[in-house]
Amino acid sequence: MLKHCADADDPYTTVEVRNPNARDAIFTVKVGFRDESGFKMAEATDQVSVPAKGTATHRVFAGRAGDVSRISHCDVQRRAGAEE
Repeated sequence: MLKHCADADDPYTTVEVRNPNARDAIFTVKVGFRDESGFKMAEATDQVSVPAKGTATHRVFAGRAGDVSRISHCDVQRRAGAEE
């Protein structure tokens, strides 16, 4: 779930990842950075460790997008793949 999209004041996107499983797991999170016209400026993928039946907040750096001030919105993949 998207908590904050990167902008000029904070070049990190903050996401919350929930683990519904009974075991700790590592989830792959994918975030796309788009400009005002909808053009995907860049995409970032990170791995996040989440405890069993818990949540984790993670910050994804938007530096690959170039001029962070041009980011209009962020797309977060709704389902993250899990590895145990």
